[in-house]
Amino acid sequence: MPSDPLPGRSVVTRHAVADLVRIAVLGSYGVTGFAANLPERLLARLGLASPGLVVRLGDGVDVDLDLTVAYGVPIAEVGRQVDSAVRYAVRRSLGLEVGRLVIHIDGLRFTPGGIPPLATHGDAPTIHSGDLADSGTDVA
Repeated sequence: MPSDPLPGRSVVTRHAVADLVRIAVLGSYGVTGFAANLPERLLARLGLASPGLVVRLGDGVDVDLDLTVAYGVPIAEVGRQVDSAVRYAVRRSLGLEVGRLVIHIDGLRFTPGGIPPLATHGDAPTIHSGDLADSGTDVA
């Protein structure tokens, strides 16, 4: 068995990189999915497109993302999480750096119950000075 490494090369397809990015994005905090219009969704069902995800390979890896996020999460934090997760996954798996990463937040996804009602000041319960003592909580 030779002890010297043999020179060689590995070939990674754009589709493989897209799968790697997709897994990293969907595992990120607050992301509910990729945004797509009807034709893109139909092409995705046929396996001909990756809606909301464009990967370009060259000297580095360039990625464009169109995402939907959960209602009520900080959108800037979701963007930071996605950026970090994608860059880490590509660097760790392929040894390449992500040159350009563009993240578009195209929509919010609500819970099945619909949009939560907005709290108004009139809805807040009034708390009186004796309420804490009446609850049985020890106050020092």
